[in-house]
Amino acid sequence: MNQKRIKLVVSVILVMIYSCDEPETVVTNIIHQDGSVTRKIEMRREEGDFDINDIQVPLDSTWVISESLEISDKDDTTWIKKAEKFFRNTDELNLAYKADTGCNSHLNRHAEFQKNFRWFNTIYRFSETVGKRLRFGYPLSDFMTKEELLWFYSPENFTSSKMNGPDSLINKSLSDSVEKRQEEWLFRSLVSEWTGEFRERIGQKTDGTISSDTIKKWEDNFIRMIKTHDKDFDSLWKSGFILTEVIGEQAAAKYKAEADSAISIVEDKTLIQFTFYSVKAVMPGRLISSNGFADSSNAVLWPVSDDYFLTENYEMWAESKEPNIWAWIISGIFVIFVITGLIIRKRKRG
Repeated sequence: MNQKRIKLVVSVILVMIYSCDEPETVVTNIIHQDGSVTRKIEMRREEGDFDINDIQVPLDSTWVISESLEISDKDDTTWIKKAEKFFRNTDELNLAYKADTGCNSHLNRHAEFQKNFRWFNTIYRFSETVGKRLRFGYPLSDFMTKEELLWFYSPENFTSSKMNGPDSLINKSLSDSVEKRQEEWLFRSLVSEWTGEFRERIGQKTDGTISSDTIKKWEDNFIRMIKTHDKDFDSLWKSGFILTEVIGEQAAAKYKAEADSAISIVEDKTLIQFTFYSVKAVMPGRLISSNGFADSSNAVLWPVSDDYFLTENYEMWAESKEPNIWAWIISGIFVIFVITGLIIRKRKRG
């Protein structure tokens, strides 16, 4: 194992995922009443060389593809590639995810569509979920307030406008707080992932009797060691000093191989390629609820960032409704019929 990479993982460098030089990409899902999806992809970059295998979402020769360019007032050229494909249902979309060979093909992604009839209205729900990468990390909500979470999940153009707006000082303070808490969350989650993997590897030898209090103590010790011995962490880990301080001398001598294996597994889970992109959804009818950011055109936007699905599944969902006109007409006719019958009955009695 490369000992020099240990500190890279456990000290949680915020830019911990390598990203290839990919285009700025927006994926728009137009959801139809029958559950079919028209997916549109728009990619922008300064160079015109678009490699399909390096694009953030599934795209192949079965799509309708066009290319163009824009030249700004400053003579800056932006190359644009647009692609469109019709999917009969979300099952077809999920098959495309499974067959993906692009830059983010290692991600576990799937889409779902639901349609519920409620007499006067039909409710539609569409969602896309990116599966989490760490098994033992902490929920972000354990570290941030609701206000901080909203800022964390907001699109960059939203936070930038807030930072430059009339309440810039307040929002700058909020941004700093989010960044600090994010770092602590990442730090704790990666150490927790190590302790979880380590616990599994020594489980058979300890009959699974390691308590949650012991695990928490290991985490606290590990974090203390990293902060105290940041500069010479690698050499101290290699000598066994760090592990001894974390789990005790006897256990460190017995489980050194398992500890190294756990470090390597955490490396494999975190030091992988990911390229940012955005997802939009256009729902049938009127939008009624979503965890994204709606605009005036009834579209909902979600940024897809690597931190969003590190320790929790990242679900992007939207709900809308359409009135069932025929149900309103039938109900109206029935009401009129009942009222008319009551009037006629009353007149006969009179």
